Amino acid sequence: MNIKETVAIVTGGASGLGEATVRRIINEGGKAVIFDLQKEKGEKLVNELGKNVTFVEVDVTDEDSVNSGLDQVIETYGRVNALINCAGIAIAERTVGKEGAHSLDSFSKVIHVNLLGTFNVIRLTAEIMVENQTNSDDERGVIINTASVAAFDGQIGQVAYSASKSAIAGMTLPIARDLSNRNIRVMTIAPGLFETPLFEQLPEDAKTALGKMTPFPSRLGYPAEYAQLVQSIIENPMLNGETIRLDGAIRMQPK
Repeated sequence: MNIKETVAIVTGGASGLGEATVRRIINEGGKAVIFDLQKEKGEKLVNELGKNVTFVEVDVTDEDSVNSGLDQVIETYGRVNALINCAGIAIAERTVGKEGAHSLDSFSKVIHVNLLGTFNVIRLTAEIMVENQTNSDDERGVIINTASVAAFDGQIGQVAYSASKSAIAGMTLPIARDLSNRNIRVMTIAPGLFETPLFEQLPEDAKTALGKMTPFPSRLGYPAEYAQLVQSIIENPMLNGETIRLDGAIRMQPK
């Protein structure tokens, strides 16, 4: 799929990995729609990048909100070719900690946003993608999800986050198989330690120490490197049904 001919929805596109993805799509000549709840950041990004990017305030966990957002995309651009799911949250809580058992509410919230939110946007966007005309590679669309190395190497206190991200990785192949007869590809990226809003409050020496956990390159990943992989997936029609670790060979220790 030629990124210059792509209309892409990016959930969580107002910051972090999603923002870098929006920038990449626009810089490469495509069109991007930000689905996010961070209205101020989203509109600021639109003002900076220009006419080929749109912000829509969307709650990925809410069916009506997503459908309303999709209606605006179709009204503006007439189609959706790509979906990149970057929206997500994280908490730190042990199964049994100093204050007792893991909160069921906090566990449910992480699953609700990360897993159910991702699937909610996938199912509703795919329903629209199936109406697309096929391109020169016989494709109708491509869906790219965001997991994490925590899906495989979950650390102490990451049970909710790891559960949500491993489920995203686990549903990648069956969704790709479900949509294969509709000519829609499905991929997932599992980033390692990246410079995202999660690390913004850390001092530089702490971020450097975290970066050194990565074998090579021994630093935090750049969001632009995530976006670069997104472009590669969009443009390579043989990438389908797989989760790619983007992690500099890191394997997370228990803590």
